[in-house]
Amino acid sequence: MLRSSSDMDTSNPSVFVNAELLRLYVGRQVRALIQVVQPGAGSVIGNSTDGVHLIVKGTPPSSLTKFVEVIGIADSDKSIQASIWNNFGDTIDTHAYNQLCLLANGDFKHLFI
Repeated sequence: MLRSSSDMDTSNPSVFVNAELLRLYVGRQVRALIQVVQPGAGSVIGNSTDGVHLIVKGTPPSSLTKFVEVIGIADSDKSIQASIWNNFGDTIDTHAYNQLCLLANGDFKHLFI
């Protein structure tokens, strides 16, 4: 339970990214929303909010919803080594999430990092 803002770990923030922005953050912690296309044991292939395939490596939960937010290290311009998997359900406005990625990397970047 978060008791105050001093309890929040801000030492390594996750940057909101889509596939186009991922290349800017290789080696850094990122968060991305994907639509699961092909689940697997050691990786998941999914579509980013900008419609590009990404590979998410790691151990996903036993049951995945259609949309999953992953947090992890961008290990290439097309893949993320995920440490956290958050099921986001079977419907979500991917356009709105993509706009959030663009805002978080544009004029309002200072509000997100």
